[in-house]
Amino acid sequence: MTENDQKQLGRTLWAVADQLRGTMDADDFRDYMLSFLFLRYLSDNYEAAARRELGSDYPDPDAIGNGGRTPLSVWYADNPGDVAQFEQQMRRKAHYVIEPDYLWNHIVHLAKTQHGDLLTTLQRGFRYIEEQSFESRFQGLFSEINLASDKLGRTYPDRNAKLCAIISEIARGMAQFSTGSDTLGDAYEYLIGQFAAGSGKKAGEFYTPQQISSILSAIVTLDSQEPKTGPRRKLDSVFYFACGSGSLLLNVRHRMSEAGGSIGRIYGQESNITTYNLARMNMLLHGVKDTEFEIWHGDTLKNDWDWLRETNPAKKPKFDAVVANPPFSYRWEPKDETSQDARFRNHGVAPKSAADFAFLLHGLHYLKDDGVMAIILPHGVLFLGGKEAEIRTKLLSDGHIDTVIGLPANLFYSTGIPVCILVLKKCKKPDDVLFINASEHFIKGKRQNQLTEEHIARIVDTYRNRDEHARYSRRVAMQEIIDNDCNLNISRYISTAEAEQDIDLAAVHAELQANDSRIDEAKQRHNAFLVELGLAPLP
Repeated sequence: MTENDQKQLGRTLWAVADQLRGTMDADDFRDYMLSFLFLRYLSDNYEAAARRELGSDYPDPDAIGNGGRTPLSVWYADNPGDVAQFEQQMRRKAHYVIEPDYLWNHIVHLAKTQHGDLLTTLQRGFRYIEEQSFESRFQGLFSEINLASDKLGRTYPDRNAKLCAIISEIARGMAQFSTGSDTLGDAYEYLIGQFAAGSGKKAGEFYTPQQISSILSAIVTLDSQEPKTGPRRKLDSVFYFACGSGSLLLNVRHRMSEAGGSIGRIYGQESNITTYNLARMNMLLHGVKDTEFEIWHGDTLKNDWDWLRETNPAKKPKFDAVVANPPFSYRWEPKDETSQDARFRNHGVAPKSAADFAFLLHGLHYLKDDGVMAIILPHGVLFLGGKEAEIRTKLLSDGHIDTVIGLPANLFYSTGIPVCILVLKKCKKPDDVLFINASEHFIKGKRQNQLTEEHIARIVDTYRNRDEHARYSRRVAMQEIIDNDCNLNISRYISTAEAEQDIDLAAVHAELQANDSRIDEAKQRHNAFLVELGLAPLP
């Protein structure tokens, strides 16, 4: 499928969503739409693996007829004694199992025939996937999909009929395209972006725009000590402690794959239950096996993931790369004992009014000595005083701040403020800080401004080569930053003022004389015409 077809599939599914949701809130309908797309992916992937496993024993779909039976339901019925061994093999090769009644094609048949058992079959199917499909239990994966909700209908028949209509339309929309697993992953990402665009400020809870995601993923996949040498061959682990729908983590994985490298394991944490479930679905839908990632539902600032609170230094989790787009200026409630928290003890506790530095220090605490962290934060972290100035000064004196990148305003769905990217390292080679002022380089849009591929490439290349360009980037020695009271406001170090153009007075004088001569010639010709017409010439 071409890239254009992939986008068209996304637009088609979005049109279906917009048509069918009726009076239902977009955020509620998102959960239904994405869950059904997820079920379609799991089913397609599983049936393809079953076809390879069974070979010539796989029933011919054309010979089954259209009575609602799937090839696997036929095989299960004909080979009851072999089912257990078959499912054991599928768990080993496909990493999960789905019983025939819960496969997408069977669900679609129930929907198209308006079968009265569709709703209860879906409920059983979702519960089966959560509790039995995978070796890991994905408890609560569909917890936000309330199939008994009055938003679908007041009675069971009403809800069943609504689901029949939704699923039939989704199936009809997808039937226009040849949908491989990669395509469904792209469609899922497209729909997440579209729902984010319609969610306004809520979108900040679960979505990092792809253009920003591309910058972060490019930075953390480069060699941390010598970025100019190019991408690393392997990241043993990558961590995002406010991972939203997981798109940024997938972007890092995709970037590593494109460069011929690999990631050992992906870790994420998310406090919003709906978004947490989106992230887990997103991982699986993009082909990340359940053994290759772990997403934890919990509060990052409270550090309630037991695994992260390991006190034995030898067992403490550390990550090669940390990426983050945490909620901006989030109000939090640090306790008196928070100052003794290992994450904040050496730097200080961020003020209650803005947890930006608390998020940053959380990520830095779990970064390997040779790792790299890239985090998006509001510009205030660069210059605000008080506790934030103390933390910033300590980070600079310890040599942890490597690069400051200023981005344009209005890039996010959730806010129009300009933001910055801080690149941090525990052991960095340069004894200066690289400043990149990319705030004036963008394409203005109606709702959000956009960064082009060229804009993104320039930011990444400047970071990679540590280049200096007039009015765009500069390496600033630590002493100059200290002389500025550790204020990192980009305008202090990179002037954006346009130099006045030099004026060549002799050339201007010659041009004025030439203009006067041309005016005199034109006036003489004009007067000649006036005289011929018997009119008074111009003085």
